[in-house]
Amino acid sequence: MIILGPAVTAPVGSSSTQFSLKDMTESDPAQSETDKTDVMVIGGGIIGTSCACALAQRGAKVTLIEKGQIGLGCSYGNAGWLTPCFAEPLPMPGMLMTCLKWLLNPDSPLYIKFRPNWDFLRWNMRFLASMNHRQMHASFDALIELAKHSLETYAKMDAENPGEFSYKQKGILSVASSQSSLDAIRTHLEHVSHHGVVGRMVDADEVRRLEPALTCNEIAGGVHFPDEAHCEPLEAVQAMHRRAERLGAVILPNTEVFDIEFNHKRIEAVQTTRGRMCADQYVLATGSWSTRIGKKLGVRVPIMAGKGYAVHVEPFEPLPSMPLMLADVKVGLTPRAASIKFAGTLELVDSEDQRITARRVNTIIRGAQRFLNVPQPPKIVEVWRGLRPCTPDGVPIIGRPQRYDNLVLATGHQMMGLLSGPATGQLVSEITCGDHTTFDPRPFRPARF
Repeated sequence: MIILGPAVTAPVGSSSTQFSLKDMTESDPAQSETDKTDVMVIGGGIIGTSCACALAQRGAKVTLIEKGQIGLGCSYGNAGWLTPCFAEPLPMPGMLMTCLKWLLNPDSPLYIKFRPNWDFLRWNMRFLASMNHRQMHASFDALIELAKHSLETYAKMDAENPGEFSYKQKGILSVASSQSSLDAIRTHLEHVSHHGVVGRMVDADEVRRLEPALTCNEIAGGVHFPDEAHCEPLEAVQAMHRRAERLGAVILPNTEVFDIEFNHKRIEAVQTTRGRMCADQYVLATGSWSTRIGKKLGVRVPIMAGKGYAVHVEPFEPLPSMPLMLADVKVGLTPRAASIKFAGTLELVDSEDQRITARRVNTIIRGAQRFLNVPQPPKIVEVWRGLRPCTPDGVPIIGRPQRYDNLVLATGHQMMGLLSGPATGQLVSEITCGDHTTFDPRPFRPARF
């Protein structure tokens, strides 16, 4: 099997079953049985690697191909949060007026770059239509289930090999300096509490007790989620990569797909920079580039690239002790071994737009300086930007498109690829093998678009 896409972690400790594909086709005469793989995964981020790991754990012969280096795409620079409390869809009820105001403000947390084409307009119409309570509750059900399963998997991985990906379960604190932001995070707590996420409101004094590094004079209160965790995202992808290889998966970096051969309802082969490659089944885990590949196959994959930023600065005093969400400025903070990472803002752009907008970077820094003793100017170690794959309803696309019998899509995880990678790998492996699924696959089905 060849998996196409970013790496995804496979569940640790789950029972391994013998791999058996339904409706297997005869081997391609141009390729020997020893060369042909059961499943090919395209994409070497956390989603792709997790899929490869889960499939290999079932006994499949797996090849994963990645156009660059493993884990150096969107998986590299995210905040590293393993937080079911933030497993929420991008479109939320009541966001319409907020979005309209944000579109007029270049410093806003969300910016949509207008493009005069039908795909852009259709995506935005579906995005607006998803801002309702029925869709929100259905999305929370699906996303939190994936996130909780993945958090358990990461905890097992760390128990097996402590420190391998800098896993720490220190909780997370959402901080508000205004009453309106406090009301918003209280509503958020109410939503996630219905789905078994543990959290509690805390007053200003307890906020400062939990995180003495906060220097903002005006703290209205916050929400403390004690069970959440964080890690180093690149290390997590690399850990999943090593697990997949130990299970027998072949990982090929610097291998780019430039053409796909298909016949009726089956993909026959992919043309890559390392030659023609064949598999019985294919997994497409290519993040923000999935729409372009989908068009080659005649499959609708409505993904818009969400450009996010991370700014790494040298440690300052006093140092934060846990991850923080600064609710008023929509900036997240993650303590690291040799730096502090600030992450924030989202620009919905074309999948080729890799430009760094200085104004966005400065907005993140100023937001952090409102709450913490960040130097002016800060000592910047690295500025990163990456393209997160966003679906219009905020829920990943995981499953078989109607057009092909031997293709599974695993994309559209917006800002939650790391958070939902192991669970996605589990679901993809079950769908590919035709087994009963651990999670209800209906919320993720490609046919909903």
